[in-house]
Amino acid sequence: MHWIAPSEKDTAASSLEKRLWDAADQFRANSGLKAQEYSGPILGLIFLRFAEVRFAAQRARLEAAGASSRRGSRVDEPAAYHAEGVLYLAPEARFEHLLTLPEFEVIGASVNAAMRLIEQHNPTLAGVLPKTYNLFTSTLLKELLKKVSEIPATLDFDAFGRIYEYFLGAFAKTEGQGGGEFYTPSSIVKLLTEIIEPFHGRILDPACGSGGMFVQSARFVAEHQKNPAAELAICGVEKTDETGRLCRLNLAVHGLEGDIRHGGNVNSYYDDPHAATGAFDFVLANPPFNVNAVDKERLKDMVGHDARGNPRRFPFGLPRTDNANYLWIQLFWSALNATGRAGFVMANSASDARSSEQDIRRQLIQARAVDVMVAVGPNMFYTVTLPCTLWFLDKGKAGTARADTVLFIDARHIRRQVDRAHRDWTPAQIGFIANLVRLYRGEAVDATVGGDEMATRLAEVFGHNAQGQPAYRDIPGLCKAATLAEIEAQGWSLNPGRYVGVAPGEAVSDEDFKEQLETLNEELEALNAQARELEQTIAANVAGILEG
Repeated sequence: MHWIAPSEKDTAASSLEKRLWDAADQFRANSGLKAQEYSGPILGLIFLRFAEVRFAAQRARLEAAGASSRRGSRVDEPAAYHAEGVLYLAPEARFEHLLTLPEFEVIGASVNAAMRLIEQHNPTLAGVLPKTYNLFTSTLLKELLKKVSEIPATLDFDAFGRIYEYFLGAFAKTEGQGGGEFYTPSSIVKLLTEIIEPFHGRILDPACGSGGMFVQSARFVAEHQKNPAAELAICGVEKTDETGRLCRLNLAVHGLEGDIRHGGNVNSYYDDPHAATGAFDFVLANPPFNVNAVDKERLKDMVGHDARGNPRRFPFGLPRTDNANYLWIQLFWSALNATGRAGFVMANSASDARSSEQDIRRQLIQARAVDVMVAVGPNMFYTVTLPCTLWFLDKGKAGTARADTVLFIDARHIRRQVDRAHRDWTPAQIGFIANLVRLYRGEAVDATVGGDEMATRLAEVFGHNAQGQPAYRDIPGLCKAATLAEIEAQGWSLNPGRYVGVAPGEAVSDEDFKEQLETLNEELEALNAQARELEQTIAANVAGILEG
């Protein structure tokens, strides 16, 4: 199915986020600072502006309450702010104070001091805020403070959050390959959340980056008229300390709190700081692809099942290849409780990988946990052009009518061209794919995302049943509900292209051919790596026999 939405460049160009970014980026260009030196402090200033807006609103409420209370005013008590989920700001830590500092002062030292004061009065942010403003000249900081002050104080926290996310994405583009380690494009994250539907419960991201999965989950809850802070318990792991701090700051900007373990050599392969096995309702992740050199000796006690038959972290065994994709996949599966759902991004090669990885995939499929597979086209990420696959697990499907089927969706030709090198999905496209899944699951259509445009397209593609509602059916070139027998016949492949096929009258395009060739080349590289590993094993065995 081809659905290419028109670009919305003009709308984006006039947005507040775009204007702020253009100005900030121009300042950076004239500063001599690297993007990595610049990003944290800029995000810190946006955070401080947001924190002051919420602080000022709470202070006004406390002043009004104090005027009519015999107890007196509580406007200078940090606890009176913390009780409402608001950060307390001492006078010297307030944005307005920093904004009015004269340029001849060393403003960098004053901003660093402000950040320390905020951490002192708000222990949940201890060690999180940037304190490298001394790298900036006072002139540059004054310009930045003025520019950030243009964010209207009337904005709600979600609008502030969107500005913060826009800057995260823009920095990810600027930082190139490194940017992909902390940022997953929002349209990908939104589709993941729409399909796993995290209404309520514990949510884990063991490779959480800057926390986009948590923020989008909270937005999903808010869009369905609930309070995310009351509905979701957020847990994350991030091996890079600086990125972990970025995540905690991102949560704070969105009025959220979470248990984020970061730095200090914490590593999701070897460490389980949240005692995750069987403990989570939802898992969302975009792990690093095709990681090698994982020390499998350190994992051997986490394989299989315990004496009571309960699965450990790697219940289906360790892959023999030097590739961590199937370690991640098992970590996601094992963290889910009996009805848990997971949505994650994975390299295409994992869908067809052979040998020991194929055996792990077979066990996963036979456990009736694989629910939906979505093929995604190239250029959806800032740092890699290769296509990828979205995996969705659902342990609760085992007792349903779809226990022995897996839904495959080919979304490679559903997209909006953002610019020459980047693509995304519109809300209507995200809503269409998510509601395709809901039709397959026998759930009601939810038009929260995509609205009328989504509903019209859904009706065009699937028609209506006797009750006047769209009903799921296999659509060549778009979707196919394959049985386990069909999947077994395909060597336990989870590659949507093997099942969905091509729509009548469509031919394989040059782009499709290039994509297929890239995928095959990726698989060939993996097979070559396995061959080299096997060659070394055989050589060692022969040497051992000859020496004996």
